[in-house]
Amino acid sequence: MAHLESANTDVNLYNGTSRKPRILLAASGSVAAIKFANLCHCFSEWAEVKAVATKASLHFVDRASLPKDVTLYTDEDEWSTWKKIGDGVLHIELRRWADIMVIAPLSANTLGKIAGGLCDNLLSCIIRAWDYTKPMFVAPAMNTLMWNNPFTERHLMAIDDLGISLIPPVKKRLACGDYGNGAMAEPSLIYSTVRLFFETREKSNGGNI
Repeated sequence: MAHLESANTDVNLYNGTSRKPRILLAASGSVAAIKFANLCHCFSEWAEVKAVATKASLHFVDRASLPKDVTLYTDEDEWSTWKKIGDGVLHIELRRWADIMVIAPLSANTLGKIAGGLCDNLLSCIIRAWDYTKPMFVAPAMNTLMWNNPFTERHLMAIDDLGISLIPPVKKRLACGDYGNGAMAEPSLIYSTVRLFFETREKSNGGNI
């Protein structure tokens, strides 16, 4: 696994000699994770990207199709990178490194974990430790009845209170065969939404990341 560079560096201007924005992409356990490599390619052409995948999402993520310069971190890395007091803690280092986090797909299970404050894997630990002065976007993906479940509305209200931005699912034929709302937004839409947000904020801040 590639070494995670320290995020404790001076913030540079985005224009001119600036660094690229740092985007942490994450996939949770939904069939829509088959599009995760595509999502990584969309962002890596514009930003510096690191990726996180839950154990369940690895059933669908095509690692071989990920951009060569994108490191994928899993639950195993959370434990293997720490040996003794003083070593970096991966979920903290990734949180420090990122300017923005994007969870796509966001499964019903991970949505429930965020809403309940649970942190039992690398992804949920990053979320629990997140600095909410920095943006986080989520793009849910689940069956229509799961999306319409009363718990989903409660969980969405809870993450909205945290300041997490929702990129809503769309209506289409789902992987299970049902037709309805719950499909993850297309990677290109997720990318354009996040980039527009970032560049609009960057201009309003006078060019500072």
